[in-house]
Amino acid sequence: MKEQLVTTAASADDLGVLVGAVGAAGLFSLLIVIVWQVAATWRARMLAAREQQYKELAAKYAQLLEDTVELQRRTVEEQRQTLDELTQTRLSVNSMEKMMREIE
Repeated sequence: MKEQLVTTAASADDLGVLVGAVGAAGLFSLLIVIVWQVAATWRARMLAAREQQYKELAAKYAQLLEDTVELQRRTVEEQRQTLDELTQTRLSVNSMEKMMREIE
């Protein structure tokens, strides 16, 4: 009887150790899943933030491109106007030279 009691106590201790090991494994598994999910969530937020920054950068680039095209258009228009004025000035100078030669 004593041997049976000792065997039952030993079995109860083994069962307690087994339950403790399973509980510890479950707790560690739960902690690993929690850490994994937190890391995945953090990674997703970082990717979303980076994507938002790319969108803002693309919008800024598009605006700068539009501004540059507008500035180039204005510059071309001003150059045409300057060329027209220079042409008129040359014609006037040539006309004055011709008139001065005729007077001499």
